[in-house]
Amino acid sequence: MVDVEPEALADVAYGIFEIVLNRDLRAAGRPLFKLVEEQVDFADDFSRIFTEFSDEYPLLAEALLERSLTPGAIYAMLCAGEGVVPTRTTQMYWIVLDAPQGRPEAVDDEQAGKWLIFLEKDRVDEAWKCVRDMTAEGILGISAKVSTAKPNPDARDDRFVIYVYTPDWQNEGDVMRVREELRSAGFVDRLGYKRNLETFRGEYSKKGKKVTYYSS
Repeated sequence: MVDVEPEALADVAYGIFEIVLNRDLRAAGRPLFKLVEEQVDFADDFSRIFTEFSDEYPLLAEALLERSLTPGAIYAMLCAGEGVVPTRTTQMYWIVLDAPQGRPEAVDDEQAGKWLIFLEKDRVDEAWKCVRDMTAEGILGISAKVSTAKPNPDARDDRFVIYVYTPDWQNEGDVMRVREELRSAGFVDRLGYKRNLETFRGEYSKKGKKVTYYSS
């Protein structure tokens, strides 16, 4: 068996738990972001989901406890905005929301791509709420995600970034439809659209080289 650093295992454990939590809450028609923003008490649902998670993944649950991430501590963090508000999220590098009609695996397809919205810290929370709500309503693409306050070794600068995914970069009509929806929501600055092809190749924009496929 491969040895795993305790901190790394705890990171994985928390990530899996949050996926399970969000999946179960959304299936019940009670997405986490609505519960938190509307200050709804969901302690009973949380306790049930954590117990089921612990039964199914005892080693992961133990890793959380060893980091002092007890059920009470996690619930308190969530109520304070962990996993909902980018600037208050420190356990995960990204907050992700899939559209109702989307397939989660589609964002990893070579055909997919995303509009990139780079923002300073004082603007990202409000911007993410807007993009998230539009994604949840099926107005934008197949998924959206935002970087968080957790220091990311892969980050290229101190800005936050929102990705708005579409399923097919070749479908220019759909790509530009999403861009116009973003523009109507107030994102009027020029944005770049990057194909997953370039991301998978590890290609990033730098001086003298652009890797965005569309710009609008």
